[in-house]
Amino acid sequence: MKMLQTQLIIVLMMFCFVHFHVLSSNEVGAGITRSQFPEGFLFGVSTSSYQIEGAPLEDGKGWSNWDDFSHTPGKIKNDENGDIADDHFHLNLEDIKLMSFLGINVYRFSISWSRILPRGIYGDINPPGIMFYNKIIDNLLLRGIEPFVTIHHHDMPQELQEKYGGWLSPRIRRDFVHFAEVCFKSFGDRVKHWLTINEPNEVAETAFTWGIYPPSHCSPPFGNCSTGNSDVEPLAAMHNMLLSHAKAVELYRKNFQAKQGGTIGIVAITFMFEPLRDEECDREAVNRALAFLIAWVLDPLVFGEYPAEMRSILGSQLPSFSPKEKSILKGSLDFIGINHYGTLYVKDCSHSACSLFAKRPIRGFLEATGMRDGIPIGDPTGIPEFFVVPRGMEKIVDYIKIRYHNMVMYITENGYSSPPNQDVTKQDFLQDFKRIEYFEAYLEALLRAIRKGANVRGYMVWSLLDSFEWINGYGTRFGLYYVDRETLQRIPKLSVQWFSSFLNNNIHTKTEGFRIERSIS
Repeated sequence: MKMLQTQLIIVLMMFCFVHFHVLSSNEVGAGITRSQFPEGFLFGVSTSSYQIEGAPLEDGKGWSNWDDFSHTPGKIKNDENGDIADDHFHLNLEDIKLMSFLGINVYRFSISWSRILPRGIYGDINPPGIMFYNKIIDNLLLRGIEPFVTIHHHDMPQELQEKYGGWLSPRIRRDFVHFAEVCFKSFGDRVKHWLTINEPNEVAETAFTWGIYPPSHCSPPFGNCSTGNSDVEPLAAMHNMLLSHAKAVELYRKNFQAKQGGTIGIVAITFMFEPLRDEECDREAVNRALAFLIAWVLDPLVFGEYPAEMRSILGSQLPSFSPKEKSILKGSLDFIGINHYGTLYVKDCSHSACSLFAKRPIRGFLEATGMRDGIPIGDPTGIPEFFVVPRGMEKIVDYIKIRYHNMVMYITENGYSSPPNQDVTKQDFLQDFKRIEYFEAYLEALLRAIRKGANVRGYMVWSLLDSFEWINGYGTRFGLYYVDRETLQRIPKLSVQWFSSFLNNNIHTKTEGFRIERSIS
C-alpha cells in the first residue's frame, strides 16, 4: 500500500507540470496525436519473460538456457542475472495496473518455455505455469488490454541445449511445435495475436556467430569460444528456427485458427542502412545488408526460399529446403513483427577485408558502422549500434511494404535507453526528456509511412519496465517505469505522463527554433 501511495504522489506531481522544455532533434515536426493514426490502431508496450519475471525455479519452473548462461562468470555485465529481474512473477497484477494507467490497448509479452514445459518434450506440462499466464491474460482482458503473445523470446529449457544442441539440431522442430501446441490449447481461446519466435536473425548471430548469447558458440576470427563454427552454425540455427515456425503455423492453421479466430506471425530485428559513401558499390551494399539481415528471415516465410542476394553469395553454404518444406514455409505469416531501434551506415568490402570491429556484423561482404568522418549518424544511446535516426523507421517500413506486398505489419519493439554515464542520478533517469523526444520523432516517421499506404496496425514501446537487458544486465534502461534495483519499486518517468497524454490525445507540441514546448492539458 505504501508503494502504491508513493507512486500516486509522484504521478500527481507530474500532472502539475504545465510546461516543460527539451532540446529537439531536427527531425521532430509540429506534433503528433493518437487521433492521427488509423482507427483501431493498437498502441502498447512489450516485455519478455526472462527479462522481467524472476522466480527461476518457483512453482515447478525448469532451468533455462539464460538461467544457466547468466550464472556463468563473465557472460553478463557486472555478473548480473535474471533470478529476480523485476519480480513480475509476483508483481504482475501491479504491473497490469500500470499498463491500465497508461491507457494502452495491447500488451506484448512472452511465455517462458521452461515455466510451461520444464524439460521440454521430455517431461510433463507444469500446471502452475499454465495458471500463471492464465492469470495475466485474464487480468489484461478485464482491463481492456489485448494480449499479444510471443511463444519464444530467447529462453528455452537448458535440457534441450544439453541433450541435442538446441537450435542447431532438427530435433528442436518437434519440440518447438509441442510447446506451441500447449500454448494454443491453453491460451488460444483468448489470445488473438501470436508471434512464434522473437528475432531469429538476432539469435543466429549473437549465439552462433559471436557467441555472446547462449550457447556461446563461435570460432575465430569472430570470437574465441570453446566450441562452434561461425560460418556454418548461424545458418543451421536459422534454418531450424524457420522450419519450427512454419510447422507451428501449419499446426495452428489446421487445428486452432478457425475456431479461435487468431492470427500468427514472427518478429525480425531490423536496422535501416544508408551508404557510407556516395558510391554505387555502397548503395548496392545497402540492399545486400537488408537482405542478409531482414530477408534472411522473411523471404522463406513469404516466398518459400532464401533471398536471392544470399544465395548468389553463399551458394551451397546455405541449407536447402525440400519441396515439402518450401510448401509449408511459403505464406506462413499472417503478419510481420518489426523490432526497430536505429540506422547504420554500410560500406561495401567485397574487394577488401571487412572489419570485425564494425558496429553490426553482417554477412555478404559488408561493413556496418554508426560513424562517418568521425560524426555519428545520429545521437548515441545506451546500446552502441542503436543510433537515433527517426527517418530509418519510415524507410524500413517502406522496404518491408514493397518487398512483401504490403503485408500487415506491427512495430513490436521501439524504444530508447540513454548513453552510459557514471554520474547519472535516479532523478536524471526520471526526467527522461530524450526518450520523449525519441518517441515523438519515431512515431512521426511511422505516421509518414502509414500515410503513404503502409499496412501497419500497431506500435509497441520497448519497454514497460527497466529490466534485465541480456548481456548488458540492468545498467541499460529502456523502461517507461524506473525500477529501483533494491526495492523493485516502479517509479514513473516523465515519459509515462507523455505516453498517457498522447494516448488520450491530450498532448500538443510546437517547434520554436531548437526548442519544443509541450503543454499538457
